[in-house]
Amino acid sequence: MAKRRDDGKWVFFNVSYADGSRASNRRVPTEILGGLDGDEPARTEIEAQDQRIADASGKPPRAILSLVRAPAG
Repeated sequence: MAKRRDDGKWVFFNVSYADGSRASNRRVPTEILGGLDGDEPARTEIEAQDQRIADASGKPPRAILSLVRAPAG
């Protein structure tokens, strides 16, 4: 397994989808997180990423059930 490079520019999230699937280490720019919204902008960013993937694949995007920060390391 490749090791993640932690350069401080990204925060990684593990995502659970409504269809039971999961995605690990989804990257979100650090600069959009924090403040009053906390990690909520990560959901919007990952939904946008999923929409781009869906558009390219011709499949509908998956609905996100939950997302949590991936453990460092």
